[in-house]
Amino acid sequence: MVKAPSASQVLGRITLVTGKEEFLNERTVSSVRQTVRAHDAEGEFSEALASELTASSLEEMSAPSLFSSTRCAVVRSLEDLPEELHERVLDYAAAPVEDVALVLMHGGGPKGSGLLTKLRKLPSVTEVKAAEVKYASGFQDFAKGEFAHWGARIAPDAVEFLVVAVGQDLRALSAAAHQLTSDFPGEQITLEVVKRYFGGRAEAKSFAVADAVMSGHTAQALEELRWALDGGTPGVLVTSAVAGSVRSVAKFLGSTNRGGRDGDLARDLGVPPWKVKSIRSQARGWDEQGISQALGAVARADADIKGAAHDANYTLERLVLTLAQLRLSAR
Repeated sequence: MVKAPSASQVLGRITLVTGKEEFLNERTVSSVRQTVRAHDAEGEFSEALASELTASSLEEMSAPSLFSSTRCAVVRSLEDLPEELHERVLDYAAAPVEDVALVLMHGGGPKGSGLLTKLRKLPSVTEVKAAEVKYASGFQDFAKGEFAHWGARIAPDAVEFLVVAVGQDLRALSAAAHQLTSDFPGEQITLEVVKRYFGGRAEAKSFAVADAVMSGHTAQALEELRWALDGGTPGVLVTSAVAGSVRSVAKFLGSTNRGGRDGDLARDLGVPPWKVKSIRSQARGWDEQGISQALGAVARADADIKGAAHDANYTLERLVLTLAQLRLSAR
């Protein structure tokens, strides 16, 4: 979550918002507006696309208002600002008006980077970067930060399941964190709680199938599979989830560091340290030959699901039963 700045941090200054994460960028803009509104309830607010600005409209936006002592102006897509206006923006940024909060938004990328470089050197400019969130771990860190903002904690396995269930969408993850912390104030959010709220999502159902079959819970895996398919979960999501679990166990079995510390092993496997315990437990029922055959079975099922087979339900049930047999053979 973005901490709201003070009035002195935005008025008479330039807030430079950079990065590709639109949700985070909009949060910064909202926080500046809220600060200005708290400082002056009758402040004037305006915004414009940089590509549509002219010298006169830029001057009007960044000048004190005739009707209010305070103004907040937002310029979006700074990368599209006409080149002839670059110097005007720099001149204003070097000596901003005391009662004006000017927000300049740049969507990332090389376009307009020269102007950014010059703006960053000015003492009146505060940059707020919204780096693109990548990989599951990045989304999990974001979600944990959302829970922390609302004064709550979420268990590691619960936050992983939440990202799988809700998807890699910052806005949706933020809303989920707010909902859960509102319903369970002051409590740690557990895996059971997250499953109760979001276990019906397609990705979550696939995750449940993969976890059950790799742990040797065949009846549960088949039940989860039927529930998933009856609920409209695409078969390709199931094969993808199972493939991810099989690969994790294969990496574990092939690691020379199996008996080492969880932190070191996590780096080898490319997973968070807390997940090593789950993978280690699943791997007890597998040997290298069995997991190699499991990889082949998943690949065949994936190909069938994507067009080679007519009955996806049969293909996936066969995959679950095949993996169950391979696991039993390895014991």
